[in-house]
Amino acid sequence: MKSTRKKPYKKPKNRQSHGLQLAAAIIETIFAIPILGGLIILFLSWLPLVAALVLHIITLVITLQEERNPAPSIVGIIASTLGVIPFLGWILHVAAAILNWIGYLQKD
Repeated sequence: MKSTRKKPYKKPKNRQSHGLQLAAAIIETIFAIPILGGLIILFLSWLPLVAALVLHIITLVITLQEERNPAPSIVGIIASTLGVIPFLGWILHVAAAILNWIGYLQKD
């Protein structure tokens, strides 16, 4: 005899960090493109790094509230603060881009 009990409805999780991680992944990918990323940052007087820093801080706060992995945001914060150092900044932006894409594509 089969059970006639219905499975309880599970409300899907509202992940605000999902969209923010996508935005961060796209921005970090652009910054990680050799020469192009550096030119964008230099010609705009490092303002893209400030904007990326704010984005990563907001993403970190929301990610921690959602109890998700904060590593992409932490690496993004480090990349945004040390991004003024040419080669180191590029390496950190590559790492931040990879981690943000992994975080975005990760299932719950």
